[in-house]
Amino acid sequence: MRGSDKQQEAMFSYLAPEHRVPADHPLRPIRRICNQILQRMSSRFEAMYSAMGRPSIAPEKLLRALLLQVLYTVRSERMLMEQLNYNLLFRWFVGLNMDEEVWHATVYSKNRDRLLEAEVAKEFFGLVVAEATALGLMSDEHFSVDGTLLEACASLKSFQKVDGGKTPPADDAGNPTVDFHGEKRRNTTHVSTTDGDALLARKGSGKEAKLSYSAHVLMENRHGLVAQAEVLQANGTAERDAAMVMIEAIPGDHPVTVGADKNYDTKDFVAEARHMKATPHVTQNAHVRRHSAIDGRTTRHAGYLISQKKRHRIEEIFGWMKTVGGMRKLRHRGLQLVGWMFTFAAAAYNLVRMRNLTVAQANA
Repeated sequence: MRGSDKQQEAMFSYLAPEHRVPADHPLRPIRRICNQILQRMSSRFEAMYSAMGRPSIAPEKLLRALLLQVLYTVRSERMLMEQLNYNLLFRWFVGLNMDEEVWHATVYSKNRDRLLEAEVAKEFFGLVVAEATALGLMSDEHFSVDGTLLEACASLKSFQKVDGGKTPPADDAGNPTVDFHGEKRRNTTHVSTTDGDALLARKGSGKEAKLSYSAHVLMENRHGLVAQAEVLQANGTAERDAAMVMIEAIPGDHPVTVGADKNYDTKDFVAEARHMKATPHVTQNAHVRRHSAIDGRTTRHAGYLISQKKRHRIEEIFGWMKTVGGMRKLRHRGLQLVGWMFTFAAAAYNLVRMRNLTVAQANA
């Protein structure tokens, strides 16, 4: 018998969003861990908000919505609000009821900016790492470090001389034509009028230079989780500078190993790492092998070969954060905001990885 195509408008719904989401949905364990972490951050949230005035959007809901934006690669706040309006899965994850009104995109952005101005991302990331450690997923002895460039939210047209100089009249005030031929453009003489913290950098020889930031992670080698995250200006030495900061932040005073590529094969980095009780398992630079800072005392051990194999997994982190986490082309300007979003994206990556690992262990 053919079914009817008529739709009847019901006045009441007796099913909560909790009953609509399958019991084995991948977001369930992520939401459970996220709720535990947000509960621990309640005291910080209390200190951020005044006891008087109109109630704001709950910071817990703001962070859950921001986490969804990272996990599902939602490009803008308006698209996120549109999804929250009709997507039951998104409503359930954020904590909105079926008949609860969705916030306006501008209201959401204004409330979210208060979180972006505080150290919320670092605390959230630290609690995610602590949860992974409690689950026995983090190594405290073997790590890898690497960096990548993040394209800034600024065009090359905004990269102008510091002293101003003579500029021809614009043919289009909104998007003028600029001729860069024959002009030497350097970070010492030019600055972006859109994002003053972004610097001109390129990934390698023969590559085009772009306004960028230098992002770095310290990965533990057991399961490929992010142990530390850092964003600096792309000044040429940011990789080694960030590595020193992240190695120094490793908890405990026991010896550790740190794998890295050939860009870290410098005498200063190797000496400083050893001073911090970190054995640098750095790839020897083929062009300067005779003068490499790493010699046979390090390369002869089996652990060195293991670190060289494990360190390649750090590219999976950068790949996920750029393709899924939306970090390939930045949407925020300024070193502080870019660092906030990168740290939060690293926490989101850890949550996804932890979910996959725990499910795999349960099914083993």
